[in-house]
Amino acid sequence: MVAFILPANSATGGFDIDNSLRIEDGDSPYLQLAHGADGTTKTMTFSWWFKQGNITINRNFFGHSSVDDAIFIRSDDGFSFIMRNAADGILTTNRKFRDPTAWYHIVLAIDTTQGTAANRIKLYVNGVQETSFATATYPDQNTDLTGFNTNTDNQFIGREKGGNYFDGYMAEVYFIDGVAKAPTDFGEVNDNGVWVPIEYSGSYGTNGYFLEFKQTGTSQNSSGIGADTSGNDNHFAVNNLAATDVTVDTPTNNFATYNSLRPNNQATLSEGNCFVTGVTGGSTSMEYHQLSTILVNKGKWYWEMKITANNTISANTYIGCGYWDDSDSTHGTTVQGCLVVSGTSNVRGGGSYGNTATFQSSLTAPVQNDIYGFAVNCDDEEITFFRNGSAHGSADNDYSALSPEQKLLGPYAGHGGSSQLQNIHLNTGNPAFAISSGNADANGYGNFEFAPPSGYYALCTKNLAEYG
Repeated sequence: MVAFILPANSATGGFDIDNSLRIEDGDSPYLQLAHGADGTTKTMTFSWWFKQGNITINRNFFGHSSVDDAIFIRSDDGFSFIMRNAADGILTTNRKFRDPTAWYHIVLAIDTTQGTAANRIKLYVNGVQETSFATATYPDQNTDLTGFNTNTDNQFIGREKGGNYFDGYMAEVYFIDGVAKAPTDFGEVNDNGVWVPIEYSGSYGTNGYFLEFKQTGTSQNSSGIGADTSGNDNHFAVNNLAATDVTVDTPTNNFATYNSLRPNNQATLSEGNCFVTGVTGGSTSMEYHQLSTILVNKGKWYWEMKITANNTISANTYIGCGYWDDSDSTHGTTVQGCLVVSGTSNVRGGGSYGNTATFQSSLTAPVQNDIYGFAVNCDDEEITFFRNGSAHGSADNDYSALSPEQKLLGPYAGHGGSSQLQNIHLNTGNPAFAISSGNADANGYGNFEFAPPSGYYALCTKNLAEYG
């Protein structure tokens, strides 16, 4: 059972998407293409999938170098398409896009030759046409939207002209030159009534492209992150992106990350919500408590957490497993099985938060870049800890007094006390840090530094469909 029901565009079966591109706005990352020829400026289609990271900023999907056209989610969470700085039109939805756990599919079909104004720009979300707009000013008939499809402009993915970068994940990015496509060219409703991707079989036009993010190079060619696989060779230049930004977190297999919708006190999430950064300070208000987007109460699961900053202060950092506690108004999260990192001098393992009698004391002290593994057996209420691939203690918790909601467990990172700084990477199989060895679970899912124990699986929706 899963605490947060992810849209089944994260489900198993049918057509699979293998990769996505993780975009961290703090790195100023983007892809850039200078078209070699003019395309059709009245008719075109954008189609892409995305999962959000930072939801407090303007999140720009597409833009270009010379005209203020932009396709983005505003900081107030409305989706917006601005044409020539609104001189040619603007659409902004009433719908809010706030969910950092879900993959969305967007189709933006443009045909300014249409006689009816509302038919000139059509927006589809997960296969359904959007009709409720806070602002809806359509371009005049036969308007040339020159910015996205001429050889005088550089088209951007992940930013707009003035910056304002996207933050999160993008997958299956299509641009179709010369045709306003229907969403059914890119997706369909499955037997469960859920919108899922399908393989596109149409043409692309002169400047069309298809980005699958299967390559990890940084050159503007078929081996680069921005490789075009449409056959047009419209390969994008790569700016401030690296091999670790190509991930297996996709619309057809959604991996757990930290949940930015939960209270995090004085912490910052980044790297597609796979990295939490604490802050130093002089009071308990510097605490943070992060729980994952996916919680489980049965099955066997494995994840890794990497410590990338240490301190010499005696306050505690907790990494491991926890559940959401609505009765805890300050933290909102309770630790059910964890390692307690006390500064740089001591580690204890096991038990529940505040129940030190169940802890194993004086485990090996951590050093920067240590990777801790957690094998969580929900069925037997056991957690085994690993440090850099070696067994490092265990916890045998009694959950009998917990409510069904409290038995929903997931990756947890946090710290208590004051003046604490711990930066913790979460890897549920989609690492935001370089992996030197590379290990998948028995189903072939995930990418871990160390091999998951036999019978334990990555925390992703394909495994949840089978074991959760």
